[in-house]
Amino acid sequence: MGGGGQQTESSEPAKGDGVGPDGERGGSAVYTWEEVQRHCHRSDQWLVIDRKVYNITQWAKRHPGGIRVISHFAGEDATEAFVAFHLDPNFVRKFLKPLLIGELAPTEPSQDQGKNAVLVQDFQALRDRVESEGLLRARPLFFSLYLGHILLLEALALGLLWVWGTSWSLTLLCSLMLATSQAQAGWLQHDYGHLSVCKKSGWNHKLHKFVIGHLKGASANWWNHRHFQHHAKPNVFSKDPDINSLHVFVLGDKQPVEYGIKKLKYMPYHHQHQYFFLIGPPLIVPVFFNIQIFRTMFSQRDWVDLAWSMSFYLRFFCCYYPFFGFFGSVALISFVRFLESHWFVWVTQMSHLPMEMDHERHQDWLTMQLSATCNIEQSTFNDWFSGHLNFQIEHHLFPTMPRHNYHLVAPLVRALCEKHGVPYQVKTLQKGMTDVVRSLKKSGDLWLDAYLHK
Repeated sequence: MGGGGQQTESSEPAKGDGVGPDGERGGSAVYTWEEVQRHCHRSDQWLVIDRKVYNITQWAKRHPGGIRVISHFAGEDATEAFVAFHLDPNFVRKFLKPLLIGELAPTEPSQDQGKNAVLVQDFQALRDRVESEGLLRARPLFFSLYLGHILLLEALALGLLWVWGTSWSLTLLCSLMLATSQAQAGWLQHDYGHLSVCKKSGWNHKLHKFVIGHLKGASANWWNHRHFQHHAKPNVFSKDPDINSLHVFVLGDKQPVEYGIKKLKYMPYHHQHQYFFLIGPPLIVPVFFNIQIFRTMFSQRDWVDLAWSMSFYLRFFCCYYPFFGFFGSVALISFVRFLESHWFVWVTQMSHLPMEMDHERHQDWLTMQLSATCNIEQSTFNDWFSGHLNFQIEHHLFPTMPRHNYHLVAPLVRALCEKHGVPYQVKTLQKGMTDVVRSLKKSGDLWLDAYLHK
């Protein structure tokens, strides 16, 4: 169809960024969706943004957000994700110009995979309204006060030991205060991570490094590359790292049946709702994440993040060695991580684990995010406890929106969902947590039935 139809008959990958099939640069060719969708392999990746076709095969390796998150949209329309992830799309577009190889043929629809064009347009209109009303602008005072309450918790924990000594009761209280500060610092670094996209020299980026590195001992780059994949394709197997359970759990309705039919039994999955309490909340942060973080920093030679991380441990041991000695300080940080891990797992999983999980279904942005997320009821405690991630729907639809504006956009999102018949789920905190266990039990039962009878 057009010049593009004849030029892309070969399945050979393009030879370089921004080079069309005839070697033209700047992109005068036209393509059909069928042609674009053929370029979805690791060594041959095209995508579409605002009807423009880009060859990202080589650029993907240099993508600041990581190769995986951009590669998840190879062969697809990435317009909605592109707008959602980038605080300043115009700033990013200059990197796209050399990659342009053409555009969609005039006869091709703007949406691929049969997406609902009216829904996509209505959501874009909502986003335009959100931008025009300034709901994507952060209030520095809000985040300054939030950071202040974290630092105050840390100072109080240390001050109690200096004044009253190291009794068991005070040590336990100190641990609880440190776990609280760590959890709240986790929510804060999450904010700064989203607010510093493509602004490597901005204040948000520097604060992200400080909070996740110096206050938590983790890696900003590790978090960015992992977390943005989750936002790009939530609850999509092989694309969302948050549901990569390493064969320890089977999740959703389809994966358990697939495992059962193949007679895969790495664990007694029909008991996973029970052993979840032993290896899920207690170990995800102190064991699994810590291993991943340090392995990533060393393998990627990310010495800047490593230095920030080491500054946390240096500060921690300097503060607590006089009271507990070396091994006592190790025990203290391990116990704090243990407590923080429970907090983190329940808050993050209650909005995702009970929701739909599937392989790639090529849905529009709104439908994809709403099928994978739900909200927890708003209250002062729930807002603080979850770092405002009780507004998980709004956060996923507008990942660069500062948390203090979620409650303002929530009624608009709900109205749009009602108009198009998209389920908008809100649960109590208790139901959100119990649904985690129920979903694990349901998935385990599906696995056992398939394992025994299919």
